[in-house]
Amino acid sequence: MTHVLVLGGTAEARDLAARLEAKGVPLTSSLAGRVSRPRLPVGPVRTGGFGGPDGLREWLDEHEVTAVVDATHPFAGTMGRHAAQASSRSGVPLLRLARPGWSGHPDAGSWTWVDDHDAAREAADEVGGTPFVTTGRQTLHHHLEAWEERPVVVRLVEPPEEPLPPAWTVLRSRGPFLVADEEALMREHGVGVVLTKDSGGTYTEAKLDAAGRLGLPVVVVARPPRPADVPEASDPGSAAAWVLSVT
Repeated sequence: MTHVLVLGGTAEARDLAARLEAKGVPLTSSLAGRVSRPRLPVGPVRTGGFGGPDGLREWLDEHEVTAVVDATHPFAGTMGRHAAQASSRSGVPLLRLARPGWSGHPDAGSWTWVDDHDAAREAADEVGGTPFVTTGRQTLHHHLEAWEERPVVVRLVEPPEEPLPPAWTVLRSRGPFLVADEEALMREHGVGVVLTKDSGGTYTEAKLDAAGRLGLPVVVVARPPRPADVPEASDPGSAAAWVLSVT
């Protein structure tokens, strides 16, 4: 019997789950559990980690999974590696579903691309002004000590994991965002540089367009490498077709 495991709580994962459900394909979606009120996909859902690649392999075997789609966030590199290792050991086909990044954006050539969050902070220091940090709460520790007394604007979906400096402004919201609203936000808070990561997609792309309109510099953390031997799809439709071809 077919049983597909879809890893991730991304919009692409939810879209894929809906497509498979509509075709009568049995599936389970797995969420990391880091968001308190996630947008849920259709069909059965499990939440939490697997206990590393060995735990994931045991889950695949126990639940007789016949295909795995890694539709996790582009920066969930650890889960991607675990999925590749577990699928290989269990002999289960694996596909990586990854939304296109922002390297094709019209302004991408003018942005500063870096490999990690420390380098992003250093690039922002060279520019000066108030940073607008949109890289997620789990990245903030890279900036706490260096920017303890600097005005910083941070946007988060979930509350910060630790107290933030008094000089920082925390905005709680979840996309999608509008360009006009992003532009107004940047003007209101006197943003001097935008720090983001190459998440891709349309939900949060508006900040990049707004920065371009205002002539603000943008620093982008590039995506971490993924296992090279895993086939990849860039949209849920292609991923659904792959599932049907291997199950």
